[in-house]
Amino acid sequence: MKSKLLQELEARGFINQSSNLEGLDEALNAGQIVGYWGTDPTGDSLHVGHLASLMLMRWFQKYGNKPILLIGGATGRIGDPSGRDKGRPMLTDEQIEKNCSGLRKSISKFIKFGDDENDAIMVDNYDWMKGYSHMDFLREFGTDFTVPRMLSMESVKRRLENGMTFLEFNYMTFQAVDFLTLNKKYNCTLQFCGADQWGNSVMGVELIRKKLGKEVFVLSTALITDSKGEKIGKSAGNAVWVNENKTTPYEYYQYFRNTPDDLVEKFLKIFTEIPLDEIAKLSKLDGAELNKAKKILAFAATEIAHGHDAAVAAETASDALFGGGIKSDDVPSVKLEIPEKMNVVDFLVNIKMFSSKSEARRMIEQGGIQIDGIKVTDWKSEVKVADEIMVQKGKKTFLRVIRK
Repeated sequence: MKSKLLQELEARGFINQSSNLEGLDEALNAGQIVGYWGTDPTGDSLHVGHLASLMLMRWFQKYGNKPILLIGGATGRIGDPSGRDKGRPMLTDEQIEKNCSGLRKSISKFIKFGDDENDAIMVDNYDWMKGYSHMDFLREFGTDFTVPRMLSMESVKRRLENGMTFLEFNYMTFQAVDFLTLNKKYNCTLQFCGADQWGNSVMGVELIRKKLGKEVFVLSTALITDSKGEKIGKSAGNAVWVNENKTTPYEYYQYFRNTPDDLVEKFLKIFTEIPLDEIAKLSKLDGAELNKAKKILAFAATEIAHGHDAAVAAETASDALFGGGIKSDDVPSVKLEIPEKMNVVDFLVNIKMFSSKSEARRMIEQGGIQIDGIKVTDWKSEVKVADEIMVQKGKKTFLRVIRK
């Protein structure tokens, strides 16, 4: 490949599939191009599972190209069937608006917006999709999609067995129209996507070829999985969020600090901008020395998402806690108006360490909760809430609770 961007992406392990890698290489080598990545507003923050695509976009911009970030205000009202065994719950307009705002905050941590030539822009596909009536959409695009082609998509095959709705069946046509619209309006010639979005994305390539006679491109990234090989996402219950109101910078740091040994090199390449020659040196470390690489990974990833000061604070807190000094001002903290005495389960849910009482009880029974260094053994017991106490969940999660 001639393109410096594609050389970088390939070396870092970003490239999973491309509709026409040779053609994309030529386009990138010829000068600046416009590319987009989209996400539906099913939540109010991005999570680590999104970051391979987002970091790919970050590199795309660093090499002088112009990113478009698409928020799926329209597609989010349908629900993407890709990789799912059942339909998504319907969101209200208020939920979609709130989630869109949170996603903009997440994306802005990684991508530069502004008025310069390669600064990013953000769009919402609801702005153009809301203008189509059902009849208008069918007359404009109905003959461009064949039922056999749509049925051949893996996302459709998987759902046909357990009841895919007509609503979801339309999802890929909406995504294809998004690409067409962005091509017409911004000369966007590249769509980035996760591996599970491949089928939806290539439909846009085919639609643009039919409508405009142009060749455009799709580039997909591999899905990020945890140490068990499971996809990282909020529906799987293992999400690490980008926005600090959902996952604190300290917790974000700890996630990367606890990267399994066999994933350290991969995560350094994908989640940081550390030069490849330095990553090669770090990847040769083993045993106790590998912890050095994990600390560098955690700091670099946290610095991108939360800034230098937050990364320093998270590193300081981690060193203090695991160096034996538990009382650190940099540990995540929460101030609450709570009674002096509370049932320990109610207390843990109140401080949002758990989302349900059953989860809190289960963790106590497993011996995973300590309050001010003392293990809690009885979920029926009461906790005396002093002006400030330290709560520990498992081995790695700490929270300083300050009583108003």
